[in-house]
Amino acid sequence: MSLDSNLYEKSIKILTDLISYKTISGKNNSPLIDYCDDILKKNGVSTFRVFDGNKDRVNLFGTIKAKKTNGKKPIILSGHTDVVPVSKGWTSDPFIATVKDDKLFGRGSCDMKGFIACVLAYVPTLSKTNLDRDIHFSFTFDEETACIGAPLLIKELKKRDITDGICIIGEPTKMKIIDAHKGMNEYTIHFEGLAGHSSQPQKGVNAIEYASKYVNKLLELRNELIKRGPENCIFDPPHSTLSVGGISGGIAHNVIADKCKVEWETRPVVKEDGIFVTDQIDKFVNEELLPQMKKVFPNSDIRKEIIGEVIGFNRIKDSEACEFVSSITGDNSREVVSFGTEAGLFQEIGISTVVCGPGSIEQAHKIDEFIELSEIKKCLTFLEGVKNKSIN
Repeated sequence: MSLDSNLYEKSIKILTDLISYKTISGKNNSPLIDYCDDILKKNGVSTFRVFDGNKDRVNLFGTIKAKKTNGKKPIILSGHTDVVPVSKGWTSDPFIATVKDDKLFGRGSCDMKGFIACVLAYVPTLSKTNLDRDIHFSFTFDEETACIGAPLLIKELKKRDITDGICIIGEPTKMKIIDAHKGMNEYTIHFEGLAGHSSQPQKGVNAIEYASKYVNKLLELRNELIKRGPENCIFDPPHSTLSVGGISGGIAHNVIADKCKVEWETRPVVKEDGIFVTDQIDKFVNEELLPQMKKVFPNSDIRKEIIGEVIGFNRIKDSEACEFVSSITGDNSREVVSFGTEAGLFQEIGISTVVCGPGSIEQAHKIDEFIELSEIKKCLTFLEGVKNKSIN
């Protein structure tokens, strides 16, 4: 199948534009969404938006309606618009696309504006095609921060009865089929005790000491998760994991610390493991730690901040989404990944889902992030296959 050179050049132009929008997670992504929406609407795509509480971060969903579906399920082409922050050390401006040695450099080039650029470049072709299935476009915000945006969109899709179909999430997999990943739950725990002089420890409530007891309990639970690992687990390691990412508190050697925080996460292979951990640690807090703290200082507190709880993506036998992608790529293999995506959210409401997109995860989040130009071409060829599977 020969690739239209104009289509390829258009993809590069759109990707260059997308990279110029500094859509770092947690920041306003509205200008980029306006750009995407303009392309969709100019090609007759009907769209709607779903905002966050402040209305400065937004999801965009668009649809090309088929005149007659012939019973074919709709396709959802989905990608997140946010990127991770940049650090020092880039050899070029991270928000100005730079092409060198058959690679395009720029923040988000790989993860995952490359896929979005290919989809937007292909919209005119799809809009002019006599489709026999609906084609949807889903562009979300803040996937990189525990998938904050997608749940709001999913809620709206349920309201609109868009709960059937095949969703292709274009995260960087080098166009390989990914059909499973673990969940990811992130928490920050805030401990508040009572400050005092270190020579009189019995008169204070040391937040660091209680945070340490909390961490020790987490480590006990981590061992329990290893024991709970299911037989024939497809993940590496073959069990749910738990990691303490940070602990901070105190102001001086001779002052009882009245504040401390602990940052931790768990990546459950099954939803029940996540529930097990939170139930056990919450019980430990309410039945042991807090009573001990309040005995000395009644206003002591332990507060849990939920950063995000991302549902896992489960392997489904005879997945429609995987079979659909395989019918285009000719690749029947199935792989799992260690990183999280929005796939489980679509899967949870009954939409058959697969993760498959251009670029390598090895380049994501790194200094001098890039996507190989050959991956753009592979993605465009794949979208041609999607079109061919969506016509009479």
